[in-house]
Amino acid sequence: MAPPANRRSGFSRRAQYTTFFSYTAGGLAVVVGLVLLGVSIARPGTFAGLRGAAADATEPAGEVTAAGRSYGKHALASITGFFTSGREHARLERELAEAKVRLVEAQAIEAENRRLKSLLHLKGMGSDPVAFARLTSSTSASARRFAILNAGRDEGLAKGMPVRSPAGLIGRVLEVGGSSSRVLLVTDTESLVPVRRATDGVPAFAQGNGDGTIRIRLINLGINPLKKGDVMVSSGSGGLYRPGTPMAIVTSILRDGAMARVLANPSDTDFVMVEHTWAPKEPPPPANAETGGH
Repeated sequence: MAPPANRRSGFSRRAQYTTFFSYTAGGLAVVVGLVLLGVSIARPGTFAGLRGAAADATEPAGEVTAAGRSYGKHALASITGFFTSGREHARLERELAEAKVRLVEAQAIEAENRRLKSLLHLKGMGSDPVAFARLTSSTSASARRFAILNAGRDEGLAKGMPVRSPAGLIGRVLEVGGSSSRVLLVTDTESLVPVRRATDGVPAFAQGNGDGTIRIRLINLGINPLKKGDVMVSSGSGGLYRPGTPMAIVTSILRDGAMARVLANPSDTDFVMVEHTWAPKEPPPPANAETGGH
């Protein structure tokens, strides 16, 4: 038979005290909770110190938990990487091979852009060119210095025409074929170009040494006015070369001139411009030349 729901503690005094204190503790707990709730609402910062102390007390345990979680994550990543390393390695090798191909293509495009820019720079110089050509080869080990162009009579080239690059004078056409030409470089021993100093027009001759350098020979002997770093340009004396074309820069001083380095190195040149032979304009005759002065 089930006990009644309203069973009393009977006549046991101990049971009665236990029931009384249980209800009393429950009531006090409710009252204390309500008081604490009211204080926390009215003055939220009252228990900040207690909360800080509690956080400080639980902080070491939190560090241990965080360290264990991090260690477990790294361990799982290591195990996963061990099983997937082969596949990832193969994928990286494929990507590296593709990147190398793309790099070669980019370098080729960059080189082509440089060549096209140099050609555009030549076209924008304002001169009257005969043709634009590619410098296909040049001698570097022989005492004679020549270069080959991929243009000839079919492009209107003729013997003696000056050849220049964006950097300066290269030489002059020596022999002309149907679709190619041979150029005598300014560094050849048979090349002699009238030049002047770009700053003040000191006249001189530039003769090739056959070793890639040029010797500057002054016309007026005496005190050598040349200095290291002076730029020499063509003077136009005697015709053939247009005046003011950059040619060389002085590297060392000699008793009667200087040694110079060419500005337009054929080994670094792709496109060149072939110009008409320049002839200085003759002054017009006097107005009374035909009348005999009358």
